[in-house]
Amino acid sequence: MLLQFRFSIVLIIGCQLFFLSCLNNQSKQEDQYILIPSVLEKDFKEGHYKKEIKKIKYAYSPTNDSLPILYGLTQHIKIIDNPKDAQIEFAIEPEEKFIEESYSLQINEDKIIIKSNDSAGLFYGFLTLNQLMEDATNQNLQLPKMKIYDKPKIAFRPIQIDVKHHLEKKSYYYNLIDELAQLKINGIILEIEDKLKYKRRPEVASSDALAIEEWREISKYALARNIEISPLVQGLGHASFVLKHKKNKPLRDDPNSDWAFNPLDPKTYELQFDLYLDAIEAFPHGKYLHIGGDEVQTSGRGSGKSPLELNLIWLNKVTSFASKQNRIPIFWDDMPLKQANLMGPIYNNKMSKSEVDSIWMANEPNLNRFIEQFPKNCVYMRWNYHMAESYGNAKAMDWFSSNGFKVMGATAGQTRWTLMPQRESNIDQIRIFADQSIKRNYNGLLLTLWDDDSPHFELYKRGIHAFAEFSWAGLSRTKEEFKKAYRHRKFGNSFQSDEYSFIDLLDEPVGLWTNLLVEEGTHRNSLNQGDVTKINEDVTGVLLNAVPIKDPIEEYIIDLPDFDNKGDWSKKYANRLTELKFQKKKLEKVKNILDNFQKVGTNSDYNLMIYKQVSNLVDYNFKLMEKLNNFDTAKTIDEETDHLEALYKIKNEFELVRKEFEEVYSQTRVLNKPEDYILDQDHHRHPANQTINFDWQFTSEIMLLKKIERHFKPKNYLMEGTKPIIK
Repeated sequence: MLLQFRFSIVLIIGCQLFFLSCLNNQSKQEDQYILIPSVLEKDFKEGHYKKEIKKIKYAYSPTNDSLPILYGLTQHIKIIDNPKDAQIEFAIEPEEKFIEESYSLQINEDKIIIKSNDSAGLFYGFLTLNQLMEDATNQNLQLPKMKIYDKPKIAFRPIQIDVKHHLEKKSYYYNLIDELAQLKINGIILEIEDKLKYKRRPEVASSDALAIEEWREISKYALARNIEISPLVQGLGHASFVLKHKKNKPLRDDPNSDWAFNPLDPKTYELQFDLYLDAIEAFPHGKYLHIGGDEVQTSGRGSGKSPLELNLIWLNKVTSFASKQNRIPIFWDDMPLKQANLMGPIYNNKMSKSEVDSIWMANEPNLNRFIEQFPKNCVYMRWNYHMAESYGNAKAMDWFSSNGFKVMGATAGQTRWTLMPQRESNIDQIRIFADQSIKRNYNGLLLTLWDDDSPHFELYKRGIHAFAEFSWAGLSRTKEEFKKAYRHRKFGNSFQSDEYSFIDLLDEPVGLWTNLLVEEGTHRNSLNQGDVTKINEDVTGVLLNAVPIKDPIEEYIIDLPDFDNKGDWSKKYANRLTELKFQKKKLEKVKNILDNFQKVGTNSDYNLMIYKQVSNLVDYNFKLMEKLNNFDTAKTIDEETDHLEALYKIKNEFELVRKEFEEVYSQTRVLNKPEDYILDQDHHRHPANQTINFDWQFTSEIMLLKKIERHFKPKNYLMEGTKPIIK
């Protein structure tokens, strides 16, 4: 009896140890094999695939399916007819639990089996296999025995490519599509504006625009990788790219503004429909036509009709046309809500539910009165980039849904951040809107990436990865877990830890850089405005008021130190200088991390080169402020002279900083607009829309250096007992 009891104890302990061993093994493998996006179900088994990864060469399909496009370590795999010689067996075999794009992946000791619902699922199954093979190879591991079942939480997962202010080199678009495909992104909304050579309205096209045939080839390339490109052609408002041209001025709603069309002029529709037709030809594989429609109020040349009524007149005409072209129209939904006085609660997450409900009770009739005029054949896109969690945002989405309208959300990886996306790549808002879309069973969610401030597209990559993760897999990862996964996949498995978290460290230094060299109450984006400068704007970025200016350099660039009032400059900008010291420490950490990346080598060297240029430009501004501070606090003539010379040296350094910046950016980006390009009225102060060349990127720096040149008169020598002369 005692012997039997002891045997039972040993057996129990043995089982517990085996169970703990399995758990530890599972946890270890979870850290070794990190996929983006996450998969729905992943079950690691004991053991591993017996053959070397480099010997995975052949695949067999019992259903005679073709191999999808392959990437990375799977690229060399070829299809054969003999199943015995194949390391991979694959088939499109719909099962009861499968949906569109779903797949299963099983790795046994001697065979890898991929099954899918459709060709897209097969494509994604091989992509997941490639990520596993990469992780195993990079860590000198064997492929684990495992089972995966995977499907998307949101069906349509597009990102926006906005080319209104610049083009990339064509090769970059093809490379980008390859990268998006591997993240299981399945759509692109391409805001085309004047970067298409319109056949029907040639005056609209920029002279560097791509031809219909060139865009069509890009669209075809994307489709082969399960990405459908649909065009966005701005409609009622945001129409400056059309209405700035003399030929089209008669179609303006306000004769003095190139912002909006007159929705009551039949020729408005003749022109817009011509643009739509050319765009549909350029992107023949998309099922949508995004018609814009945001941030605009019209009068119909003083027609007496309300802005909402005019908006709906336009909307019905253009959605009807889109449907006739077999396209589903998408429409930004903000103007009906704003015109019904329901926008406030959307951007105020501090309002109580009762406050929001009372506003809706009072103003919902403003919408309901026109409800029969809202077209049912379009998708109402609820965009909210900063407060997707607000109860008011939910109320707006639910109003459209409850009244039988199709709704799709739009979050953002880039809004109006200058130089680079900030606020942790907006990951929190991306997660929130993805979760809301999943819970509401919405068909799609768009990641907008606006070109208004025109950062380099490489700087959007973490936001794109976040969108791919949370739109496909939901909230299976926390934000911090995602960041770790991003570093693993983007740079390599050696860079998972937080010590390599340089992007978040750059947020605040870049935020300080933005207006470091301009006076309080203005913004660097307003410096090229000519006769106005921004004073205030609403939450959507619409200008509320502006004042005339004379010389932006004198009025809006920071003051310079005065010899006769030593120390005043440092006192005036004391808060800025204190913040600079704090942010400089973060910037130094960023530079050290980037240097370490460079020494080790990563999967994404060009991406890191772009970040290095961002940090270099910020660092230059910090040094410039420090030199001015040193000059202002100098105690002796000799110190003044030394610091004045240092100022002139750093002034000359700017040309080197700019040269390297442009050399790196121009590897993939077209920096300058054509010489014959017509700049529009720039209603929303888009810096990339303010100069033909790349000066707009450095406006504050250029203006401050001009001010320094005016302010100080350099002398070839300084006589003893004299001081440098101030103009």
